[in-house]
Amino acid sequence: MPLYEYRCEDDGTLLELMRPMSQADAPVQDPEGKGRTFTRVMSVFQSGGKGDSGGSSSSQSSGGHVHSGGCGCGKPRGSCGM
Repeated sequence: MPLYEYRCEDDGTLLELMRPMSQADAPVQDPEGKGRTFTRVMSVFQSGGKGDSGGSSSSQSSGGHVHSGGCGCGKPRGSCGM
C-alpha cells in the first residue's frame, strides 16, 4: 500500500498515511479529533541505486523528515526540531 502525505490547512501539520490508491484523495479525519482539515500534498523522494556514484540508497519526502539522512535543511538529523 502506498504512503501518502497530507498537510493541515490550518496549522501546516503533516501526516503520513498508508492508504489504497483508490482512497488517496479521500478526506482525512483529524487523528487528534480537533476537527482540522487535511489535504494531500505532492511528495517528492529521491532514490539511489546500483548505478549511482554514491552506492547508497536514500529517500526523502517533501517535508524532508522521512529519510535515511539529514533533514534537507543542512543541519544534522534531529537538530532542526523536526
